[in-house]
Amino acid sequence: MLNFVEVFNVMDVDPTTGRAVWTGLTGTRTALERDGFVIDPQAPAYCPRAWLDERGYLDSELARQHPRPWGI
Repeated sequence: MLNFVEVFNVMDVDPTTGRAVWTGLTGTRTALERDGFVIDPQAPAYCPRAWLDERGYLDSELARQHPRPWGI
């Protein structure tokens, strides 16, 4: 069994359009709550626990090195 963890994208609101824009950060629920971000519980993704850095955020360089059939 693979060791996957639930992660969420950190989004900002574009002031000109009002649309959500990805900030480039993806992290665990614990990391996002600790850093003051609001979580949309209906928008989780999953990634291997080994792809997280020590802060609980997705290491995008490590994730890019591994092919996967889903988006993060």
